[in-house]
Amino acid sequence: MDNLTHSLAGALLGQMGLKKTTGRAMPTLIIAANLPDIDAVLTLLGTESLALRRGLTHGPIAMVVLPILLTGIVLLYDKWRPSKEEVRPGWLLLLAFIGTLSHPALDWLNSYGIRFLEPFSSEWFAGDTLFIIDVWVWTILAFTVWLSRRWMKRGSSHWEKPAWAGFFLVCGYIFVNGLITGQAEGQGRELVGKQWRLEPGIVVANPIPVQFWRRDIEWRGGGLYGSGSYEVFEGTLLTGAPKFIGLNDPRLEAARGRDDVEAFLFWSRMPFVFERGGRAFLGDQRYTDPRTGDAFVVPLEPLPEGESE
Repeated sequence: MDNLTHSLAGALLGQMGLKKTTGRAMPTLIIAANLPDIDAVLTLLGTESLALRRGLTHGPIAMVVLPILLTGIVLLYDKWRPSKEEVRPGWLLLLAFIGTLSHPALDWLNSYGIRFLEPFSSEWFAGDTLFIIDVWVWTILAFTVWLSRRWMKRGSSHWEKPAWAGFFLVCGYIFVNGLITGQAEGQGRELVGKQWRLEPGIVVANPIPVQFWRRDIEWRGGGLYGSGSYEVFEGTLLTGAPKFIGLNDPRLEAARGRDDVEAFLFWSRMPFVFERGGRAFLGDQRYTDPRTGDAFVVPLEPLPEGESE
């Protein structure tokens, strides 16, 4: 998920009552909730970063090491600028663990993927449940954190209740979206079998922005791929005829060994080769429109001489 979501999740945990346990609790929770994204600096590498992001800093070793490092840094800072409240190292460490663990839990929910087991395994996991930036999650978290803080400032002894309500609302929203994704993928698989007489190897119901009741359907099987759409009250509709995935395309074979191509193939769940303007590209069905070449596209051939992007 995006870093605003992670920050709000950390703040929500604090407002649920964890901020009462020790001084420096709230900043520790918010920083910890974002900490695994220290690998974001790798995006400067461009496409090559796909092989590095959401891996080592999101895996089990990092889930142990990062909270310990954060706790040490916060304690050092507190010695320099002492908190008005007592800082309890044990509680601080526990909160750092809780905040850090919330990060991969949220990241797993979208279709981008996360490598939970890195460095022991490079397998990608993806929940296909929420779009990477979900305005409804933003709204629930922001409103309930704000309301909880407002109650606290007014002296209410029950200021944690709005935050707990926000927690259960977000959990319910995630659960409902999981059901929608499961329904969409199940219908997509069944429809591909009936309409094209194929047994799809992969069917992904990709969440889309704002309209949580809709999914983009992407499927592949038997060397072919296709797409469709799903709406809660209308069901699944497949669009267009299946196309060849093209992973045996000689232009892809010729590009093998390039850092950007290998990184893309390592990350991609649904790679395919397509042509646009007479030029071959490598894309991923989840994030690429073959008609426009939108997002996460790797050119397999250089531009003709004299042309520019």
